[in-house]
Formats: sequence, C-alpha cells, structure tokens
Amino acid sequence: MSNERRRWIALAVVMTASFMDLVDATIVNVAVPSIQRDTGAGFSAVQWITAGYALAFAVGLITGGRLGDIYGRKRVFLLGTAGFTVASLLCGVAADPQMLVATRMLQGAAAALMVPQVLSIIHATFSGEERGKVFGLFGAVIGLAAVTGPLLGALLTQWDVLGLQWRPIFLINLPVGIAGLLLGRRFIDESKAPQALRLDLAGVALATAGLLMLMYPLVQGRENGWPLWGYAMMAGGLAVLAGFVRYERAKAARDGSPLVELVLFRARSFAAGIGVQLLFGVACGIFFLVWTLYMQIALGWSPLHAGLTGLPFTVACSASAGMSVQLLVPRFGRLVLQAGALTTAAGALLYVAEAERYGHAVHSWQMALPLLVMGAGMGMVFSPLTDAVLSDVPQEHAGSASGLINTTNQLGNAFGLALVSVAFTGPTPVRAFEHAMFWMVGALAVVVTLMAALPRRASRTAEPAGPAAEPAKAPALAG
Repeated sequence: MSNERRRWIALAVVMTASFMDLVDATIVNVAVPSIQRDTGAGFSAVQWITAGYALAFAVGLITGGRLGDIYGRKRVFLLGTAGFTVASLLCGVAADPQMLVATRMLQGAAAALMVPQVLSIIHATFSGEERGKVFGLFGAVIGLAAVTGPLLGALLTQWDVLGLQWRPIFLINLPVGIAGLLLGRRFIDESKAPQALRLDLAGVALATAGLLMLMYPLVQGRENGWPLWGYAMMAGGLAVLAGFVRYERAKAARDGSPLVELVLFRARSFAAGIGVQLLFGVACGIFFLVWTLYMQIALGWSPLHAGLTGLPFTVACSASAGMSVQLLVPRFGRLVLQAGALTTAAGALLYVAEAERYGHAVHSWQMALPLLVMGAGMGMVFSPLTDAVLSDVPQEHAGSASGLINTTNQLGNAFGLALVSVAFTGPTPVRAFEHAMFWMVGALAVVVTLMAALPRRASRTAEPAGPAAEPAKAPALAG
C-alpha cells in the first residue's frame, strides 16, 4: 500500500477516535433520566456521572500529551483507545450508580491519553501545507459530533435496544474502538518529540486532590444538608491548590517541566482569557445538564423529543462560529466575543421568559427562538476565543498555553456540572430551571467583564501546537 493511502487511513482512525470522544461527552446528558429510573441514581450521582468524566479528562490532558511525546504517540494513542473501549464496556454493564461513576471517570482518564495524541500524530504525518485541509476536516468532525451526540443518545435510549435502555450509548463504542485499535496498529506511524518535557506526576496529584476537595462538597452538599465538613473540605481544597502553585514554581526553577507554565499568567490577556474559558465552561456545564432535566423531568418529554428540540441551537452555533471566525473577528476583534456572551445571556433570559409564560404547556417551537439566540451567541465565543487568549503568548509557549486552555475549559465544564446542585433549586422543576438560568447569566456577566482584558485584535492566529492542543470544542459538547 502506498504511503499516501496509509497517511489518510491513519487520519481517519485518529479522527474517528476524536469523534468517539466528542460524541461520548454529549451522549450521556439526554440519557440521564433513563439512568436515574433504571439504577436509582440520586441527584449527586447524576452530577458525578457527567462531571467525573470531565474532571478526569481535564486533569489528565497535559500529562497524556507528554506521555505521547516521551513514549511514542502511536503507543499511547492505542493504549488510550483500548482503555476507552474497556471503560465503555464497563459503563454499559454497570450494576449500580457507584460503578457507573467510577467507570465514567476511568473513561475520562483514558480519553486524556487518547485525545492529545490526535493533533500530534497529524503534525507528524502531514506537512504544513496539508494541515490546513486536515484541520478543516477536523472542524467538520467537531460540528458533526455536536449534532450526532444528543440525537444518537436520544435514539438509542428511546429505542430501548434489546431492552438495555440507556446502556447502548456506551456499548456502541465497542465496535468503533476495536476497529480503531486494529487499523491504528497497522496504519499509524510511530513518532516522538525530539525534546519532550518531563512528567509532573506530583503536580497532577496535587491538582487532582485540590479540585476534588472543592467539587465533592458542591456535589454532595445538597443531599447532606450542606454540612460544616463540606465548607472545611472546600477551604482545604483551596489550600492544596495554593500548595500546587508553590510546587509548580519550584519545579519550573528546578527542571523546567512543570505541569502548568505559571509564567504564562504574566500576560494580562492570557490570565483574563483563562478566566473567560473557566467561567464560560461553567455556564455551559450548568446549562446543558439542567436543560435536559427541564425537558425530560419537568416537561415529561421523551429523549428523542428533547434531542430534536435542541437542533436550532446546534445549527445556529455552528453557523455563527464559522461566520465569526471568517468575517466578524477580523473586522471587530474582541467586540465579537463580548457581543456573543451578551447574546447568549439574552437568549437565556428569553428562555426564562418563555418558561415563565407557558409553564408545562410549552412546545418545542416556542423554544426555538431562545435556542437560536443562545446558539448564535455561543458560536460567536467558543470558536475565536482560543486565538484571542493566545494572542500575546510567545510562540515558544503556544503549545503549553493551548493545552492549559483546553484543560481549563474542561475544568469549567466539570465545575458547572458540580454547581447544578446549587443552581437547580426551586419549588418546582420549572422554577429550578429558571433559577439555574440566572446562574448562567451571572457567569456570562463576569465573562463579558473579563473579556475587556483581551487584545482588541488577535496579533496572530496560533496554529494548534503542543501535546494537548486541539481545535476548540463546541459548547454543545459539554458534559
């Protein structure tokens, strides 16, 4: 077989793996009510099923990329794919909520090994001139996954294949993962970084401990009556994260291979941009879970009905994302991002007004306008945001910065999902949805303020680089 054909088959393999990860991030939300009915999962377990994946994925992204640079991207990609496939099987046969939470976190950790290798393999396989076409294809895959995930999850859940209810949303990964392993082993060429950074496993342990200490009380507090130990644990989490920062500074001085390059935060625009990524992820994490709970629990809609209702959002998000990057941002700069955040907030408020007016009698077509407005606003933010944040970052740090941006986005999503127990409260599920939407609007208000620190114009367009870099994921992929 010619080398040319081998390269494109290898590209298809890694893109399929990315598609599998992106779909899996969205496919769960629409099946949450079915999971609750079948397993008896409580509200906190539902949050862990969604947030656990995002947290494990986030804390492992940078380390996963470095493992590929050190030990070989093909080897680590296949290891991650195998782990993701096995974890999907375990999710599909989970006997109780606790097992499902554990296997979802395992699935997220495996994705953190698999996903960072994708762009590294592309960089090693294709030349600079070809990468533009490849990244265009990658963007199309992301858009397709944004549409496919919720609809596939809705169909598989509603069809109740072989009486398995929600389980096929995970089991469908098995043939895809096995095919990826067989084809990847044959067609992907091995590559390593000539000068890879060292691992920072102590940094990963500190960051993971601190984040879990913050998230655990948020998720469990509601069911336990917000006990004193929860507040103490969150205070301890902040102390551990402060220790993490001190350790990272010492490690940077010692061997130059910290998990997080703290020197990046000297750039005002980057520090503010990381805040934007975090809070935008929080807003998305809150919205997509409470949206599912609203449609399927408060309104009693079927999974397919709920999945189809979201199509206006997805279409508007994809269309505005392309328009903002190609037409609006080059002309108006950061004003586009601020307008996008304000538009998203306006759509959320419009949604609250619709829920208040129609109550349980609301129809899908009456949700179309707020969903179109929210989708258009989010598309204006997520696609050009990475370039704006990277604008003042030196080129030699672009890879580390890109990895940190992606990690922060996933962490924001995880914390948004954790905050649902605080935001989704009220005398009725409809009132709880309205309350949660106001939380989302509050997060977006802070996002608009922080965006003022971003450069008026991006000084350059940073090509995705580094082990953990990847094109921005659509907000519809949260969860």
